[in-house]
Amino acid sequence: MARSVSTLLRNILSRLHGPICSKNDLSTQVLSKSHIRRFNTSAKCQDAKSSTGSSEENLTVNFINRDGETLTATAKEGESLLDVVIRNHLNIDGFGACEGTLACSTCHLIFDQKVFDQLSSITDEEMDMLDLAFGLTNTSRLGCQVCMKKAIDKMTVRVPTDVSDVRKDQVEKQSKQ
Repeated sequence: MARSVSTLLRNILSRLHGPICSKNDLSTQVLSKSHIRRFNTSAKCQDAKSSTGSSEENLTVNFINRDGETLTATAKEGESLLDVVIRNHLNIDGFGACEGTLACSTCHLIFDQKVFDQLSSITDEEMDMLDLAFGLTNTSRLGCQVCMKKAIDKMTVRVPTDVSDVRKDQVEKQSKQ
């Protein structure tokens, strides 16, 4: 259900191309399309390859989950780290709750400085979501916004140990009653 609602919302928002203000508005200023905030998804990774003739070479990513366990996964160039976790069915509880719509911070990852320096720049929208993340560091990014490329093959990323999970809080409250 959540996936179909997300897909429906993504389709509706992708079709909205008109100006924000109409001629009948009190404001006479019409904003250009460059000023309209777009609905972001992980499908538009900045690091994704633009050529369609790329090889399907598998890359490797190591995730250290909240329990300290290392989970190794294969990835394709241009694939987001969130998509890697989902496709490989990795055991990272609550990871990617918004399905890559840049509406939460559950895919928060911590990178080594050397890898972090090789990533694309952070957008304002991603910074807004990172502000909500627990365990934020100078090398934090959202997995839905970081795409695999050969330069970061075989990297290791850490899932923060602290997380805000309303579902877990509700279960704990119910068990105390």
